[in-house]
Amino acid sequence: MSEGARLNEGNNTGINIDERKKMERENFTIWSIFFLEGFSQYPRLEVVLFVFSLVMYLAMLLGNSTLILITILDSRLKTPMYLFLGNLSFVDICYTSASIPTLLVNLMSSQKTIIFSGCAVQMCLSLAMGSTECVLLAVMACDRYVAICNPLRYSIIMNRCVCAQMATVSWVTGCLTALLETSLALQIPLCGNLIDHFTCEILAVLKLACTSSLLVNTIMLVVSILLLPIPVLLICISYIFILSTILRISSAEGRNKAFSTCGAHLTVVILYYGAALSMYLKPSSSKVQKIDKIISLLYGVLTPMLNPIIYSLRNKEVKDAMKKLLGKIPLHQTHEHL
Repeated sequence: MSEGARLNEGNNTGINIDERKKMERENFTIWSIFFLEGFSQYPRLEVVLFVFSLVMYLAMLLGNSTLILITILDSRLKTPMYLFLGNLSFVDICYTSASIPTLLVNLMSSQKTIIFSGCAVQMCLSLAMGSTECVLLAVMACDRYVAICNPLRYSIIMNRCVCAQMATVSWVTGCLTALLETSLALQIPLCGNLIDHFTCEILAVLKLACTSSLLVNTIMLVVSILLLPIPVLLICISYIFILSTILRISSAEGRNKAFSTCGAHLTVVILYYGAALSMYLKPSSSKVQKIDKIISLLYGVLTPMLNPIIYSLRNKEVKDAMKKLLGKIPLHQTHEHL
């Protein structure tokens, strides 16, 4: 091939690339409505998923609402652990309510749509609640560390002001990172409006982008590292010290009580972070969207539903408070326990 031919081919290639980039910039549409593909490829499965999601959602609302109510009404539960637990239950309610009602409607509808503003609110709320829970679980691990490793100073270190500040930091961190990620994601030009998910999940929406944004990808990676591996590391360090302290407790009753309170928190941490890490820290080239949907569904409804059950199974104070609330034990017996 002659030099002139090579130059001409290079020029043509350059023109084609420039034209393609121009088309990508000019031909994208500011979508006012999005279609959620969800599980529409499996119409027979949709009825089963509707029943499953509805039952889990109602159970989640009942369990977490009850837990919030008893932490407010029962004087024995006015401790830092139950303050954080009440916050966790409220986060779970908000997180699940951001996506599951839309899923339930779409599972029974032929038109699985959501407007742009609804998609933005759903994305921001889901990110905010998920991020808040990440920080809150790390805060709860620190609370358990102080309670078990430094019990004599627990009431001084974890006073009401400190607890309020720690809870506030969790909420502010979650909401600010969610606003940042959502605002950046919604500024990217989208070349389609069919979201391969049952909710406006940020990773599913970004797959519709006309071009990849280095800024958005970098910020999402940084936020994911700050809210996933770092809190997990803090939790692991806390539990190393907690386990070391528990093993030195001479009383079998004391060890069992410590294990019961920490075991519930650790179970929730494993369920929550296991699903979150598999969703947000996998390679971007991974083609497991169907699995992602199932994980998201379990992550969004099953884990929040299990949280109040996990925390009440081996916790006598929570079980007694629930019995008191439901009128299962007489008032004079309740006063004897106080």
